[in-house]
Amino acid sequence: MRKVGKNWMNLLGVALLLVLQLSLFVSCTALDEAPDNRTEIDTTDKIQQLLTSGYPLYTPALICELSSDNMLDGNVVVPATHVDAYYEFHEQAYKWEDIDNYSTDDDDTPYSVWQAYYQGIAVANQAIQSMREISNDPANDRETSHSWGEAHLLRAYLHFVLVNIFAEAYKDEARSSSEVGIPYVAEVENTVNVDYGDPKFRKSVAEVYRLIEKDILEGIKLIDDSKYKVPAYHFNHSAAYAFAARFYLFKRDYQKCLEYANEALGGNPQLRNWSAINQNTLATKVNDYNDEKLACNFLIQSTYSLQWRMLVSNARFAINEGTTFKDVNGKTWHVPSTLDVTMWGTGPNWSSTPLPAFSGMVYINSYGQQYGAWLFRLHEYFEYTDKIAGIGFVHQLYQPFTADETILCRAEAKLYLGDQAGAIRDLDLWTSSHLVTEPLTLDKIKRKYNRSARNNDFVSELYPAEMGFEKVLTGDDLSVLDCILHFRRIETVHEGQRWFDIKRYGIKVRHFYRDANEDEIHIDSLTWDDPRRVLQIPDNVIQAGYPGNREKGAFGPGKDGGYVMPAHGNTNVELYQNK
Repeated sequence: MRKVGKNWMNLLGVALLLVLQLSLFVSCTALDEAPDNRTEIDTTDKIQQLLTSGYPLYTPALICELSSDNMLDGNVVVPATHVDAYYEFHEQAYKWEDIDNYSTDDDDTPYSVWQAYYQGIAVANQAIQSMREISNDPANDRETSHSWGEAHLLRAYLHFVLVNIFAEAYKDEARSSSEVGIPYVAEVENTVNVDYGDPKFRKSVAEVYRLIEKDILEGIKLIDDSKYKVPAYHFNHSAAYAFAARFYLFKRDYQKCLEYANEALGGNPQLRNWSAINQNTLATKVNDYNDEKLACNFLIQSTYSLQWRMLVSNARFAINEGTTFKDVNGKTWHVPSTLDVTMWGTGPNWSSTPLPAFSGMVYINSYGQQYGAWLFRLHEYFEYTDKIAGIGFVHQLYQPFTADETILCRAEAKLYLGDQAGAIRDLDLWTSSHLVTEPLTLDKIKRKYNRSARNNDFVSELYPAEMGFEKVLTGDDLSVLDCILHFRRIETVHEGQRWFDIKRYGIKVRHFYRDANEDEIHIDSLTWDDPRRVLQIPDNVIQAGYPGNREKGAFGPGKDGGYVMPAHGNTNVELYQNK
């Protein structure tokens, strides 16, 4: 089921990447002279073409989803089930172990993300250097200013994703200055065997955030949407300001988050029109959702990912109904339904299930509903390179930035700035766009997100003070925050953003799992200060001499495991829609 023939560097149309850091931190290669004239990036058109290749074709979404509290183990939910993971490294991710049981050609791995994102950074750096060579002042040159802006935003965003995966979440200036971050690469490297473990490259989390902010401010005002053929696949104006809003939200500069979110959304936010999605077929739904012309789709990312195939045709890890069980000591455990808190549950101002916008949009696993469900938009496009042989490329589209997620960033910023009513208005806009007709009020929020209720799956165990928050919300404000985090969980399902919310709020997560060859259920929890919240640097990068970012093999109480995955069925699996 893996795609084959993945020579994706040919998509560039130029040979430039031969002189870039194509295997950053694994090996470095430099050429003394260009192999042919195609490598001379000496015009603005070539620079723009080069930057197009800098947007990564891989995503951390699946790793983040498996690490988060969105996924459940089917072996726990369905007692008679003994199933292996789709890939063995999926089990490692779910157990918060060091992820090393994969091939470098596999999709959705730490290595694919590390390599692709640093490769995109190398592209941005080459573009910046080329612009310096053709202009004395690229930021103020009419011919280069737009590309100068895009290159800096792209470099900032790729480092932002990397630092939030492979390092601790930002806490505050003092604590984050002492926590190891990632290398912030801001120049083209032409030296063989560079030691990127050297302190001059490897920055603290606080230093990485400062450099990200510097790049954002350098580039954001230079973006000109008229320069793009298809703006939705680039850092256009809305995507750039949405990125800045999320960055400042994570950094807890709420006033700047509000300002940038306002600029991204405009005076009349154009959220997704769910009633306009054609439900004739799954393909038409997906096409309507991913329409590059929609104002709500700020940035679209085309990736290689097998997340859809995993959720459709494997019964191990999925968004699923919960269960209760007794452990060997007779203690009763409650496993929350992640389906209810994402796609199929009630809300503060809707009582029907699912959320009205998702009616007819949720599909169940091919083995049956008890093995989980997925939202229609997680669907692949398959590009055949040989139809007779049935081989080609899997493409899956993600939306790193949308109007719907940005308005939730703005609601959170408003709440921390003391504008509770404004936050609720933004939340009401979000529910209205999702076809909820009943207005949202504070009283409805307080009833739904009642922390005194037993086993209220709609609230999370937060540790903001421990995570460096200067302002810790209580009372009604805490209820509104619970609502925001719930809506963010729904909005970003399958995208991996829930993992970043877990990290920045220190949310406690429990994972229940039962290995395929045993009957005992294991329980593991991830606390706010657990070092396993930091994803380990790819194993093959460590083997090449780069220092790891957490203690090797920092396992929790769960038993280490890894089992041979059986062959799966064909890709033409029948889809069952949950009515």
